[in-house]
Formats: sequence, C-alpha cells, structure tokens
Amino acid sequence: MAGRKNRKKRQQAKQTAPSTSTHELVPDEPVLNDPVHGRIVEDRVRMALESDINPLTGCPHTAQYKKLLAERRNLPVYSKMDEFFELFLENQIVIVAGFPGDGKRTQIPQFVCHYYLPSPTGKSNVHERQRTPTNATATRVAEEMDVEAGKHVGYATDFEDMLQPGITLLKYMTDDKLLREAMNDPDLTDYSTIILDQVHERTVATDTLIAHIKSLLKRRSDLKLVLLFATLDALKFQKYFSAGARIMSPILRIPDCRYPVEIFYTQEPQLDYLDAAIRTVGMIHLKEESGDILVFLTGPEEIDDACERIEREFKEFSNGSRDACGPLVCIPWHSSQQWRRVLDDPLASQTVGEPSGRNVILATDTEETLAIVDFCLVSPISKSRAGSRSCLAGWQKFGKCFRLYTERDFAKELEEVDHPDILTSNLAIPILTIVKFGVKDLVNFDWVDTPSPEALMRALEMLNFLAALDGDGNLTTLGAIMAEFPVDPRLAKALIVSPEFKCISNVWVRPSDQKNDADQSKRKFTIFESNHLTLLNVYNKYIESGQDEVWCRNHYLSAQVLGEAHTVRTFDVDIVSTCDPNKLYVACRMTLVCGFFMQVARKEGRPDNYLTVKDNQVVALHPSCGVKDRPEWVLFHEFVLTTRLYIRTVTEVSAEWLLEFAPQYFDLETFPSGEMKRALQRVLDKKMSKVIITGKADRRAKRKEKREALNR
Repeated sequence: MAGRKNRKKRQQAKQTAPSTSTHELVPDEPVLNDPVHGRIVEDRVRMALESDINPLTGCPHTAQYKKLLAERRNLPVYSKMDEFFELFLENQIVIVAGFPGDGKRTQIPQFVCHYYLPSPTGKSNVHERQRTPTNATATRVAEEMDVEAGKHVGYATDFEDMLQPGITLLKYMTDDKLLREAMNDPDLTDYSTIILDQVHERTVATDTLIAHIKSLLKRRSDLKLVLLFATLDALKFQKYFSAGARIMSPILRIPDCRYPVEIFYTQEPQLDYLDAAIRTVGMIHLKEESGDILVFLTGPEEIDDACERIEREFKEFSNGSRDACGPLVCIPWHSSQQWRRVLDDPLASQTVGEPSGRNVILATDTEETLAIVDFCLVSPISKSRAGSRSCLAGWQKFGKCFRLYTERDFAKELEEVDHPDILTSNLAIPILTIVKFGVKDLVNFDWVDTPSPEALMRALEMLNFLAALDGDGNLTTLGAIMAEFPVDPRLAKALIVSPEFKCISNVWVRPSDQKNDADQSKRKFTIFESNHLTLLNVYNKYIESGQDEVWCRNHYLSAQVLGEAHTVRTFDVDIVSTCDPNKLYVACRMTLVCGFFMQVARKEGRPDNYLTVKDNQVVALHPSCGVKDRPEWVLFHEFVLTTRLYIRTVTEVSAEWLLEFAPQYFDLETFPSGEMKRALQRVLDKKMSKVIITGKADRRAKRKEKREALNR
C-alpha cells in the first residue's frame, strides 16, 4: 500500500516538475534532482542518458557513446530501470537477481551513479570477485559512460589502482581490496552505495564482506547496499538481511534468457568428458547453424589441451567439410589478455562470401582458477550453476545447450546450489580480518552460513601459533601487519620475517605435444632441495632476461604469471637479497619455516612415504616435485588427492629450524608421543651436546688466554 502511495506521489511530481531541455543538462545546473524527494528519478536519468551533453564532463557525447547506448537499451536489465529506482528510493537494501548476460553488472552501477548526480558525495563502490573482470568491467563501463577509465570510473585490485581522488564516482574493486579498506575504515565512510556482484559464488571473502556490511548498515542509515546474483537463488539472502528488520529486503528479478534455449543431454554417462566435449564441438560445427560455441572446462591446463586438440583434429577433416564449415577459431579464456581477445572477435575480419566460421571459447567459471586437472578431482556443478550457463546460449538468439551428462544425473546427482566456501575453507584469513575489524565475539559472529566450531578452533590455533593472536584471542602487533597483506597468513608471516634472513600461480607451460621438451627445460631451472627455490630461480632468470616474453616462450614459462609476480614484488615487498646464492637459498628456506611450520612432513616407513606432522597423514611426494634423494624433513605448500594422498611444491628443511623458529608448536613437553617426537628429541639432544662441548671449549680457551696473559 505504501509503495503504491509513493509511486503516485512521484507521478504527480513528474507532472508538476518544470520541463528542462536536454541542452541545459550541464554539471553546474543540478536539474537531475527530483523536486519532491531531492533525488533523481527514472525519467531524469533517461534525460541524462539521452542528452547531447555528458553530465560528468560537460562535453558533448561522442558517436561511440550513442552507439553503445543503443546496445544498452536492448539489455534485459535496462527495461527494469523504473522498478530498480522505485526499490532503491524506498529501501536500504536491494537484491537484483537474474541470469548471466542480462547486463546488471554494467548497468546497475551506472543507474546508481546517475542517481547521485550531481552530488559530489555520492561515491559508489562495486565489488567484483576477481581482478580480471574488475579491470575489464570498469573499462567497459567507462566507455559506456563516455569517460576515461581511471577518472570518473576507476578500479582497484591487489596490485593496481586506477583512480583519481576527488573525481572518481564509480569504483570497481576486488573483494580482498574492499576488505582491506574496511580494516582501516570499518564504517567505509567514503561510500554512499556498495554493490556486491557475483554474490552467488559465495567465496570466503564475499561472505566476510556481507557479514561486516550487515552490521555496518545498522550504524549507517545513509548507506545503501545492492546485491547482484547471476542465479535466482536470492531468497536465502533476503531472509538473512531481513532477520530482525521491520520489512523484507525486496528482490528485483530480471527476465531470464531473452531467447528460448533448447537443452540436450547425453544418452549414457561419458567416461572422458574432455573427449566428449571435443567431439560435441566438431558435431556442432559440422551440423548446426551459425553461431559461436562456449565450452566450460575445469582449469587452464585442460583448456589449453582442448584448444590444441580441437585445432589439430579440425585440420584432419575432409576438405569438403572444411570448405563447407569455414574456419574454427579456439579462444582460451583464462587471462586478462584473452579476455580482451574474446571482446575483439578474431573472425570480424572474415571476407564476405567465405564459408561462415565460428569462435570456440573455452572457459572456466573462474578464469584465473588455480585448479590443475591432472592433479585435482573433478566435482559436479550445481543445478543452479547449470541453469546460469545454459542461459548464456539465449543471449542474442535462439540457442542450444549440450550437457555432457544424462538427464537422470542432472535430476538425481547434482546439488541444487553450490556449497559456500566458508564451510570448507581454512578460516584463518577471515578470522584475522574480522578481528582486525574489532570483532570480539567470534562464536556469535553473524555469518550467512556459520562455520563449524572445529573449523573455527583450527583457525584460532593456527593464528595463535603464528603469533597473530595472543592467548586471549586479541590481535597482536604482528597480526595487525599480517592482516594488511593480500595473502594467506602463513605466507604473510614468511614475508614479514624475510628481512631477518635477508631474503624472500603456475609458472610452467607444458603443451600436450611438447611435454618432453617442456620437462627438459624445467630441469635447467631445478634446484633439487626445493621447489620454492626453483620458482625463485626462474624469477631471477626472468629478470635477467629483461622480462622478455620470447625468452619465456622458448623456456616454456608463462610470461603473464612471471609479470604478475614482478608486480607483486614491487607493490608489496622489497626483497633483500644477498650476493651469495647458497646463503640466500638457506635463508629463503628458513623464512618459509617461519610461516609454514604446520605444513611439515617427515620420511617414515616405505621409501616413498611421508607422515605429516599436524594430522599424521601418510602421503607421498608428488611426481612433479623433482626433489632429489628424498630428504628426511620437507615443508609442503599443497595437499592434493588423486590416486593417493600427495604433497606438492615442497622444500627440504632442517628439524633444527623447526625447533628454533616454531618452539611453541614443536614444544616437546606437549608434543604427541611417537616416532616424530623421538626424532625431534634426538635432534634437540644432539644440539644440546654441541652446546655443552662448545661451552667446554670456550672455557678452555679462556683459561689458556689467562695463562698466556700471566706469562707475559
């Protein structure tokens, strides 16, 4: 009832408001303010969008702007502008739910930005889950708003800021970046609206942000929150934000696929889904009507392998079939350069009259995923995610979706929605973050999904051993510094202590048809005592080459990953090196022990068996490690499960270092009994005997000096 009354008031206001011609719309004349509400409304926003003058710059709009505006009008979300403003005016929280491709990621922030014009205090923040879409989306929105990226529309990621203080009104940033801003300014006073994109992904950082912002909204009645979902599973968040509130947060639902999508299933389960995907691509190219193909795979290595196989097998088609089908261009989609390549369309230059070709875009849900298919178990997606993917096929015309599993498996085996990461991940990072926020009651912290008490205790134990929290759970000085680093607390600790020792993404490229050459090249860089030092050696050689991309290709190395490593190094940490490589390598290994002392294993039993210190898991070194002579003690970075339990990215360490740099964790008075304790005790006894012998030698030397002095 109240909504209808407010709508009627606004309609009357529109009728009585003085008319304004479009050429009068300049920044110095705040004509965008509604005479009743003091805010712009949908008709004034449309006036601003269709004006010949850009209200942000005061300059005439370009032809490119008008072309993009025509495209924007065709987006499903654009037709919901009136409804969005109605909800945005009347509510502190608005939930927008729709499928991928509806335009909400680019258009909703622009609606909000125009809502606040010409107020200089109306700064909006858009959270993105990852760095690549953050940069690309901000650049696209700046183009649509006819401004230069980095000025009125900017972005901020872990290692790159493109902003102009005092001018930037719309700021795209990653969840980690926004979390670290909130550590220093818990009330986020710079922002009038926060827009969280891809909320359905339920990453640990996103859930932490949501919980913090929920408490913040109670303190800041002027702050607005917009949640963007790429699925229609928004009811849970509506209930979460409405708990204890007088009214429910509204949900604006965007129409799903603009065109119908026909769904196909396999008749039988597929033993090799990658092979099935490649065969399906060939079938579509030969038999289906024109249109590009989007294939979802699990990781970069699998994508690159599929690209090579598709291009190789396509060349083996008959000449007649090839001429009839036209070219087939594979586009791997898992890096910033390839993101731009998708937008540029390699077939755009095709000559008229040639057989129609296709782009085959091979992508992951997370284009910068760290998953490597050779080493990780593949798990099914959820029904919700499957629905989002199929909707992409109906974005521009009638589409088809080929699911490489049976209809029965879809109904019986797939979960309704994805499990949130907060329930399965290490909680050390979010706990350190919320303690930095000033939260004292960790047990009753208002998560969307509450983690188990066991997971919470494990995280607190780790942070206590790392000296980030004291015995009462309070943040230490070291912990406050660790929280500022955009990395795991264990790595943050290693980086912080690295100056004391004067030191400090998969870099290897392994094409399926050149694996032997790639392995031989890798051996040239290998330092057998440590995979970590091998990576450091690669980085140093990369710098010596002048950061040459050709050198990287010749040595089967990823120029992108090495370039990012160099950015991280220059942005966050000044690594102090020593002239002696041997001393440097020992110092690096000691530094790693300071942060990763809980991830240590000792050789036991069979020659290839190791026993982890923390959980007493029997594991083996992964075949890719390349560590020489199976050292007694190793520190590992990853724990993976394939045909058996493996540890990967390992470094040989000394038991003496464990006792010296992590005495609280390796306290032999409280350490569990067993062969591990006995081995550490032997090391300690040996060290103490050296101290005693050294002490006796020192006393003998002093007595000798006294006698010589008396004789003189």
